[in-house]
Amino acid sequence: MNMQAIMKQAQAMQKDMIKIRDEVEKKEFTGESNFVSVKINGKKEVLEVKIDTDHVDKDDMDMLQDMIVVALNQAIKKVDDVMEKKMGKFGSIPGLF
Repeated sequence: MNMQAIMKQAQAMQKDMIKIRDEVEKKEFTGESNFVSVKINGKKEVLEVKIDTDHVDKDDMDMLQDMIVVALNQAIKKVDDVMEKKMGKFGSIPGLF
């Protein structure tokens, strides 16, 4: 295979990877932990935090904060899992992303 063909193949692969990344970034992911739920986008930006106030007492704020952290981390992990699944077909190619 000549160098020009390799470069063309690498450019096509990079284009596919960018398309997949853009696709994932447009999706929304939800994480939940007991009475807290969070929604983030594929860029890992927090879009929404919901707290079921029927279960929250002012004395439980430390626990509530911990639940928010758990829910956020769960939603972020979902983004990472989807990205890994979709990008996995490209293998580990240094320098592309």
